[in-house]
Amino acid sequence: MRTMLDDQYWTNRYINNETGWDAGNVTLPIMQYLDQIRDKSLQVLVPGAGNGYEAAYAHSIGFKNVHILDFSPVPIENFIKENPNFPASQIHCEDFFEHQNKYDLILEQTFFCALLPDQRENYVKKMKSLLNPGGKLVGVLFDKEFAKQGPPFGASRDEYQKLFESNFQIQTLEPCYNSIAPRQGHELFIILVNK
Repeated sequence: MRTMLDDQYWTNRYINNETGWDAGNVTLPIMQYLDQIRDKSLQVLVPGAGNGYEAAYAHSIGFKNVHILDFSPVPIENFIKENPNFPASQIHCEDFFEHQNKYDLILEQTFFCALLPDQRENYVKKMKSLLNPGGKLVGVLFDKEFAKQGPPFGASRDEYQKLFESNFQIQTLEPCYNSIAPRQGHELFIILVNK
């Protein structure tokens, strides 16, 4: 059964340029986090990657095992055009919940907020299954409830705490100090370690 947020829904958003979440480049919180990592051999996944700025940036600074995943073919095609040297075997056009692999690091950038709220527990379980023991889920989450029906779908720090604490060691769940201007004061930076 298809939901309102299936691959066609997102494809139509891209075709109609209804992509307000698209920052046009890698965002500062992710960029600065990646800049601190010395081990460039880590297996990295960017799920719900859209145009894949985070994956492109990671690859450009030496990460060799970066994977991009989105289930709409439009942003995947955009990514391939913009990044012709990115390994084709590391580009996945599929449903996140059906993806199979193991990663050391998964980057969260506007993916969680695009999912229906009733998918959140499945998101947590799937993230846990994709991460190696000790692997990290790192990125930003909205610390805000939106006035209109999503996406994006917001939440609060307390909701995230309850959602993640049984499956992850919460290393960081704090206000993000380096959000892009439109999201300033409305994001939390997360570092969640797979138990």
